[in-house]
Amino acid sequence: MKSRQRAARVALLTLMVSVAAFAANETRKEYRFTVGPQASVSINNQYGPISVKPGAGNVVVVKVLLRSDKVEVDRNQNGNRVVILSHLFAGATAETGRVDYEILVPSDANVTLHSTTGPMDAEKLQGDVSVEGATATVDVRDISNAHVHVKTLNGPVTLTHIQDGHVEITSVSGDVIMNEVSGPVVQVNSSSGKIRYEGDFGGGGEYSFTSHTGDIDATAPTYASIDVTARSVKGQVDNDFPLLPKTHITFPVDKARSLVGTAGKAASSVKLLSFSGKIHLKKR
Repeated sequence: MKSRQRAARVALLTLMVSVAAFAANETRKEYRFTVGPQASVSINNQYGPISVKPGAGNVVVVKVLLRSDKVEVDRNQNGNRVVILSHLFAGATAETGRVDYEILVPSDANVTLHSTTGPMDAEKLQGDVSVEGATATVDVRDISNAHVHVKTLNGPVTLTHIQDGHVEITSVSGDVIMNEVSGPVVQVNSSSGKIRYEGDFGGGGEYSFTSHTGDIDATAPTYASIDVTARSVKGQVDNDFPLLPKTHITFPVDKARSLVGTAGKAASSVKLLSFSGKIHLKKR
């Protein structure tokens, strides 16, 4: 009994020493760049989170937390373009090579983010947002009148309150969730991830959600003005939404696996396509 207690104390002491040593190697730094209108800001971080928010004036503020001396921050400004890169040294791991970024940019800046592990989030911007990651969680919210492009392997993607946006999302297996997303183009392509949309399909846009094996759920209010085509080759298609049937269609309609109809003035085009996933159009 005493030997087990002694071993536990030794393990705890070792852990505390390791944590203290690791914390001692942490370094905080801050960099500032003066830019003009519609600046371009690019952050490339192999390991660790990136958070971007609007700041004051025409200054880009980059706050970083380096977790060890196995990584440094390379930075470069060329005119109205700012490039930040996490530079890993030999022997760096996902833990020792981690850098935490907090970025403040002018609200009209165009932002490009890349992180393998993430998470990455951007909010309340009016410039274009491009995000790319592998397992990184992506959260983009409160963006208006801008392009939003997201590419992930299996990281989940959440978009919230995107207005008048040109949205393109590509994911291999990560789930995609959209809340109140509207614009002239809203396009999602996924191999096996689920796609969930809740909004009004506004803006007279083109909405296209495609998943090979993942399920697709779309929820809209009864006042939505949509022209809907939903089809799953091997999956089931369910509809709770009041739609008027269309007489001119381009493929044979199987009620269990396809749906074609309109609501209101059919201002927006909505296409929900899957090979084997289930599709469900819901009334809010």
